Amino acid sequence: MQARPSHLLARIWRGSGDGGRFVEYRVPARESQTVLDVVTWIQRHADPSLSYRFACRVGMCGTCAMTVNGRPRWTCRTHVDKVTDGDTLTIEPLRNLPVIKDLACDLSEFFDKWTRARGHFVPTSSREQPVEAISPATPERQAADAGIECINCAICYAACDAVAGDPDYLGPAALNRAWTLLNDARDGGRDDLLRAVTGPGGCQGCHSQQGCTAHCPNELNPAAAIAGLKRAATRSFFKRSA
Repeated sequence: MQARPSHLLARIWRGSGDGGRFVEYRVPARESQTVLDVVTWIQRHADPSLSYRFACRVGMCGTCAMTVNGRPRWTCRTHVDKVTDGDTLTIEPLRNLPVIKDLACDLSEFFDKWTRARGHFVPTSSREQPVEAISPATPERQAADAGIECINCAICYAACDAVAGDPDYLGPAALNRAWTLLNDARDGGRDDLLRAVTGPGGCQGCHSQQGCTAHCPNELNPAAAIAGLKRAATRSFFKRSA
């Protein structure tokens, strides 16, 4: 068995806005070391000015998402020995988002698009009414359930070439959320939702390259959700035209 090297080379993007450069750090190699462990070691032992985000460290919140050797990942659940190029790690902020500083991105536009896609639930009953029973076996509920585990980590957004080509495009996460609501029998705003996701930057902007599905750490399928929105929009158009 090949011995583990005592150190690895971490190339970290440093800077803000459109300016920045890679800075190299020599980091001790450890067993079961994650990429987040590497970034944390640098901030604590080599350069306390390094900016990045993390919270739970166990893959529940998604705040530690970064680009690692060219691929967007949750750094807390990405083990170094699975992704190193030789003994080198290259760590950058997520693509398609403004950089605040170093590895920390501004997620404002990501969540603004969530709002534009009408990603909020519109109730059809009040607190005083009995809770409506929804069968988990219906095709609509199964379609909704398939997409509800999104935690807004923005990895799909960073992986999306449609976002890179059209900054107005709503992106996979917002459209996936819209699809779950469209299939929720309790939601009362589905007509408004369809108008929102078929307007400028809507679901028709998807090129079906499926980078969102390939990179989703929760193994969701935003590409299928967006295809569902396209079908629903087409049916709605012909229904109105009839």
